[in-house]
Amino acid sequence: MNSHQHPPVVTSIVSTAEGGVPLKRLPTIEFKKGLADGEVIKLYPSVKKQRIEGIGSSFTEASAYVLAHMSLDDRDSVMRSLFGPEGAQFSLCRFPIGSCDFCVSGRYSHAELESDTELTSFSIANDKDGFSKECYPDVIDESYDLLPMMQEARIISDEVDQSIRFIGSAWTAPPWMKDNNAYYVSGCEQNNFSGSGGVLLDEHYQTYARYLVKFCQAYANEGIDLWGLTPVNEPLGNNGQWESMHFTPGTQRRFIRDYLGPLLQKENINLAVLILDHSRDQLELWADELYSDPQTAKYLHGAAVHWYESTVNVYEDIFERVHEKYPDFSIIHTEGCIDDLGNDAPDGVMDPEGYKESDWFNNDSFWWSKSASDWAYSVDWAGVDASEHPMYVPVHRYAKNIIVSLDHWVSGWIDWNCVLDQRGGPNHVGNYCGAPIMINHCKKQIYYTPIFYVLSQFSRSIRPGDYAIKVETALSPNVKKNVFSSATINNKNNIIIQILNTNKCMHELKIELDGYSANFAAEPNSLSTITIKFLGM
Repeated sequence: MNSHQHPPVVTSIVSTAEGGVPLKRLPTIEFKKGLADGEVIKLYPSVKKQRIEGIGSSFTEASAYVLAHMSLDDRDSVMRSLFGPEGAQFSLCRFPIGSCDFCVSGRYSHAELESDTELTSFSIANDKDGFSKECYPDVIDESYDLLPMMQEARIISDEVDQSIRFIGSAWTAPPWMKDNNAYYVSGCEQNNFSGSGGVLLDEHYQTYARYLVKFCQAYANEGIDLWGLTPVNEPLGNNGQWESMHFTPGTQRRFIRDYLGPLLQKENINLAVLILDHSRDQLELWADELYSDPQTAKYLHGAAVHWYESTVNVYEDIFERVHEKYPDFSIIHTEGCIDDLGNDAPDGVMDPEGYKESDWFNNDSFWWSKSASDWAYSVDWAGVDASEHPMYVPVHRYAKNIIVSLDHWVSGWIDWNCVLDQRGGPNHVGNYCGAPIMINHCKKQIYYTPIFYVLSQFSRSIRPGDYAIKVETALSPNVKKNVFSSATINNKNNIIIQILNTNKCMHELKIELDGYSANFAAEPNSLSTITIKFLGM
């Protein structure tokens, strides 16, 4: 190393803070020779960890529907803010295969003909036939839909460093392939309020595998090559509230090992197959079942996880254990959002007033304050630990989850809907949620929420092909509970460190790197991104 002749150089500092200008450039800081003391964040660029696959958001029919109501210029502006060189540059995105809750009407698949085992009725027309003025009088572009939105994003993203990557997830197989012959069965008195999405019938394991493969091929023919695929979204189910289908670790292993994996291989479709696609706390159980079987593992890239089992716990301990046991498999966060936004509290909620959010549109203070709850806030339901679901600050939850996840082997992080209307929809079952961009098309108001700027800050500075590096902290207890950090390195030897300060007070920190240290004052309630040119490797 020759770093003692060439100290690290800070080339930029970007900050998004409560009440401030988002993505604001701050004065740089200087590294000086000597070790740090006090509140220290220490970087180890020689200890590379996981390869980063990207940061991004998701496409849904709901997002396309909202954008179809906008003028072409306004839509272009929104899409460029998400995917363009001057925008967030989202690089890893997810979308549903068939219908999900974030559809205008829902309940559709790509093979609607009952018992069509040859899939002669297979079609992706639902994804590209648009929204007619006859049904939706306020629509401006009748041809706009999910697939055109994705095609537009791909074209825009090609102006950046590389084309966007897409992960497809089916919420369910076509109903006729399942034991309940339904998209979902809601909980009611007749079924003891135990709703279900049903399970895939044994005789249709091969049919469903062919269904997914035909979908990949159909989208490829439209210019959208899938990078990744999950067999189904949330295989543990959602109590029959919207489209779903259940797998156990054992049945998903059999489906991938005996049907999906071999068929993808036969058709020469090379993509990242991701198991689970549900709660983080279930990852180790599913990994043990599927990764330990060599005949299944050979088809797998890794696992997909969601964040809904806790508003405070990132489950980094589980990530560490799974990586230690199965270091060759990646972990990608594929869904997270402010769920159940503004909905009335169901039975069993102890604090119904706190449960129901309000005043989130065009109001940055909502996103920077402890104003959000989730589906399990203050519930007394059997089997649900309400202590894992306190109210939270939306910006903090996002930024902390991304930082801690990347510091513990997660290689990609994807938000849910990239665009929704001012209510948090449309959603055909009323499961309204927050989004980075929320639009009131009637009033022609486009609201870029603080979440948009936080995700932009991460995405612009953490790119596919970068690597996470080892970070150690020596922080006093009062600082440790408020400050979170992670770091990556790119192929230009730029180290990018992310620092979240959740406190209303400034924290004086020191950054140590290769025998040099620099003082950094983390602004109150802020996310800071520091880029360091490192010459010591």
